[in-house]
Amino acid sequence: MPLDTASYKIPVARSAADLREAVAAWRKEGLSVALVPTMGALHEGHLSLIDLARTKADRVVVSIFVNPTQFAPNEDFSAYPRTEAADAAKLEGQADLIFAPDAADMYPEGFSTTISLTGVTEPLEGTFRPTHFAGVATVVAKLILRAMPEIAIFGEKDWQQLMVIRRMVADLDIPVEILGGPIMREADGLAMSSRNVYLSPEERKAAGQLNVILRETAANVAKGKPISEAVSEGSKRILVLGFDKLDYLEIRDAASLAAFPEDKPSGPARILVAAKIGRTRLIDNMPV
Repeated sequence: MPLDTASYKIPVARSAADLREAVAAWRKEGLSVALVPTMGALHEGHLSLIDLARTKADRVVVSIFVNPTQFAPNEDFSAYPRTEAADAAKLEGQADLIFAPDAADMYPEGFSTTISLTGVTEPLEGTFRPTHFAGVATVVAKLILRAMPEIAIFGEKDWQQLMVIRRMVADLDIPVEILGGPIMREADGLAMSSRNVYLSPEERKAAGQLNVILRETAANVAKGKPISEAVSEGSKRILVLGFDKLDYLEIRDAASLAAFPEDKPSGPARILVAAKIGRTRLIDNMPV
């Protein structure tokens, strides 16, 4: 199937063969390639990753694929926003190619391989979404192996995901550099997310305070307060805001996501949170 150049003002590859053909043509010209994997519903956070990609490579591929294997049966796969036409409009003049396969292309009949990691996948999101990272690792490996970019860029908002992908790429000797793009935030500090559209006005106001609690909790630990004490205080504040459920508020080793045994950071640390308000589950993180 040739590239779809009629629907939008940016070419779209719908299959692995079309993507590889386009990339091969760039390679013949001596051009470097960056890949920015997304699930669409693009916002300024995604666009900041594409801006970063443009400074690192000659050509930028943005994938748009809502990956079914990283959603559990009780999660919002069917409701996840799908806005391909609007996404394509935002990518005009920003990216060089969209890769937008369907599920049958990514997971053809008989597909039976899953990439599963231990260690970095087990705490935090792994506790509450035990099948999630196997789906993420598998689809990201497929996207990278299809595009074969020199660089792939992921947002730091999904910090654990970024650490999982770096671990996978290192362990499997995949020849790609994994870069993290800084979290983009709204005026009140709420981390940008495609799921923010689900928030009611009241929920949105409470959500805007989540980053404040993270920052103050991290500052308390940096000043010497024990992690367990600071996290307990921060957790209570989040629930008082009106959040229905707090999955976790933790301070962990920034790379391995292991807990600190001495109740204080002994190296680079990250504070991470996942909390649900209404029907929206929000995640955020920042350095300690």
